[in-house]
Amino acid sequence: MDKIIIEGGYRLNGQVAISGAKNAALPILISALLTDGWCTYHNVPDLMDIHSTITLLKHLGAQVETDFGSHTVRIDASRLFNPEAPYDLVRKMRASILVLGPLIARLKKARVSLPGGCAIGARPINLHLKGLAALGAQIELQHGYVEAVAERLIGNEIYFDIATVTGTENLMMAAVAADGKTILRNAAREPEVVALADVLNQMGANIIGAGTSIITITGVKRLKPVTTAIIPDRIEAGTFMVSAALTQGDVTLVNCDPSHLEAVIHKLRLTGAKIDVSARGIRIQGPETISSVDVKTLPYPGFPTDMQAQFMVLMSVANGLSLISESIFENRFMHVGELRRMGADITISGNAALIKGTSHLSAAPVMASDLRASASLILAGLVAQGRTEVNRVYHLDRGYEAMEKKFADIGAAIQRVT
Repeated sequence: MDKIIIEGGYRLNGQVAISGAKNAALPILISALLTDGWCTYHNVPDLMDIHSTITLLKHLGAQVETDFGSHTVRIDASRLFNPEAPYDLVRKMRASILVLGPLIARLKKARVSLPGGCAIGARPINLHLKGLAALGAQIELQHGYVEAVAERLIGNEIYFDIATVTGTENLMMAAVAADGKTILRNAAREPEVVALADVLNQMGANIIGAGTSIITITGVKRLKPVTTAIIPDRIEAGTFMVSAALTQGDVTLVNCDPSHLEAVIHKLRLTGAKIDVSARGIRIQGPETISSVDVKTLPYPGFPTDMQAQFMVLMSVANGLSLISESIFENRFMHVGELRRMGADITISGNAALIKGTSHLSAAPVMASDLRASASLILAGLVAQGRTEVNRVYHLDRGYEAMEKKFADIGAAIQRVT
């Protein structure tokens, strides 16, 4: 099993090209199920979750062509015939539940295994099912599978008790094929939701309001194939921004969208980091002394939960006390035990972590528990004294493309060992 070895203490300097966003690419690739003909997607990241999605799409009957050298994927779902997404394919990745809406819209039925993914909380799909039922689907849970049938979807008004990204995306994809108008209230506002809506509109859908809490979808009879590009990954960009702040580095990010990172930029500036935003990208210069900053994770446009673990590393070597509150997932502090092994002074109380900054971290063998925890441990290794060994990095490969190479290119002493 692969592991990543880091020798800490090197200042990062240079330029990083940000890859396409995994969390945008997954629903956009899946949206190809809604139409006949070849859809072409550019800037698709070469990640395990992307490959898992491609395997699932092929299982459902889609033809898929890939060229990851040019980050291009082509999908033709003209011969879509299989309404079942089995456990063996779905268990690896929670986003697999996103095939539910398109399958119901296209084949009038679906049988989809309850999903897997990172162990960071329950993340139930009841809001997906409640919404699909409101559109006219008959839903049953049988033997670990969601079984749904809908001869006809009819537009309706749907209120989400909690803003859910995948729930919003699933309901948008189903509603484009419904008769009449669907209104999603308390919809997720994330850039990835907007990206999916933009692609669906390019395909001929009628969606307005994406990026706000109220999205209105007027059903259409048919969608057409599309050629489009995946938006940049704001979480990868945020991770590299933190790495520059951690190491007193000077790093410029290209192919990123600063408007997706306003909460992260604001908090990093409060730590003392100098951040310049331009048409070319984002330049981050780390401070000599890192100031402590409190953070509470919130749905977009608040501070992203996917940046919580990385920011905690920064606060572990900051000057003073900081409080990080996690309001999105109930089990997202699993990285804390491993950071403590490296000398971090972190006390957990419920959904809050109190961090007392220390002068340095010490290298240690550590084990990743989920995708963002993996990134946080690599960041800790960049500033730890000695040689850090990060195990179970298959989590990292789900969401970061060639991370160790990108870090090595800007001065980190890092390598992957098989």
